[in-house]
Amino acid sequence: MKLTITKPAVDWYKNEMEIKSGDFVRFYVRLGGCSTVQSGFSLGVDKEQPKESGVKVMDDGITFYVESEDMWYFDGHDLAIDLDKDGETVVFKYE
Repeated sequence: MKLTITKPAVDWYKNEMEIKSGDFVRFYVRLGGCSTVQSGFSLGVDKEQPKESGVKVMDDGITFYVESEDMWYFDGHDLAIDLDKDGETVVFKYE
């Protein structure tokens, strides 16, 4: 699995979550919501250090990652994180 995040999405997280260089942002599986890859589950986001990252990407000194225990959720898909066309909302694309 590959994890990518666009610069506008990085900037959005920096502003919304008040993160800075050296911080960690975890994408994790949560019960409920909707997703195109797993029915009844969706992605949550939190600011915390990894225990055992399965995939990670660093941008502007910030590490964005998914724990190994949550890799099943992606079912072989890559995760691309971007902003919507209005630049106001984060969009998760499963490719």
